[in-house]
Amino acid sequence: MEIVGILVFIILVITAAATVSAVLRDGRGHLPPVRSEQPWTARELPSTPYWTLRVF
Repeated sequence: MEIVGILVFIILVITAAATVSAVLRDGRGHLPPVRSEQPWTARELPSTPYWTLRVF
């Protein structure tokens, strides 16, 4: 039973180390490069919400 506990502890430590490493490598949330100066638009999206009430 102690071996299972030790394995779980090792897995938790490795998971925490990998998470910290991934966050540090990513730069704590970077912004993608800006490709154009045009403002964002909702081109093909419908103008009415999808959850409008329907009478059955």
